[in-house]
Amino acid sequence: MSAPDTIACTLMILGKLLDRTPRWVVAGLGLLVGIWILSFVLRQALTTGEATTIPLFAWAHFAGYLFFILSPVELLYAHMLTESHSVTLLFLVAIFTALLAQTIDYVIGYAFSSRVIDKVLGPRKYERFMRRIDRYGGITIFFFCLFPISSPIVVLVAGIMRYPLRWVWVFSTVGLSLKYGFILMLVTPV
Repeated sequence: MSAPDTIACTLMILGKLLDRTPRWVVAGLGLLVGIWILSFVLRQALTTGEATTIPLFAWAHFAGYLFFILSPVELLYAHMLTESHSVTLLFLVAIFTALLAQTIDYVIGYAFSSRVIDKVLGPRKYERFMRRIDRYGGITIFFFCLFPISSPIVVLVAGIMRYPLRWVWVFSTVGLSLKYGFILMLVTPV
């Protein structure tokens, strides 16, 4: 079995499992995983007194941008800015890991049927994001990238709608850059 066949088979099995799992179980597990990852990283920094490493930040930040793991990683970014790390490196790592995770969100949306995603997100939230992307296009992606937690879901729905990935990257990069630039200005002294 080739790699693409294995991936397709895995996605099909995962889709069938998600179709049979109640939405509250999927949301609850995602929330628990997000809280665990964020608390692990922050606990390491706060209890040991040592600075959180860039690779650990990258991993936690990446995981926080996956649509099924809810985690306000902007708080972790603000915490990291107070430590003795390169501000430029943190900014670039934050943007890169967010875009990488959003690409995975997009591919999941592209690969799964809207019925499966509807089961995970809920019909009202799914329809609301669909209407906004259909009506406003990339501006919706840009706008949601300015706020915590919401951009992975809108990118997932953009994948379902087959919105062009290159435009998802453009609008996400601009929105994320503005958000993290604003946090950078708030946290770092002049």
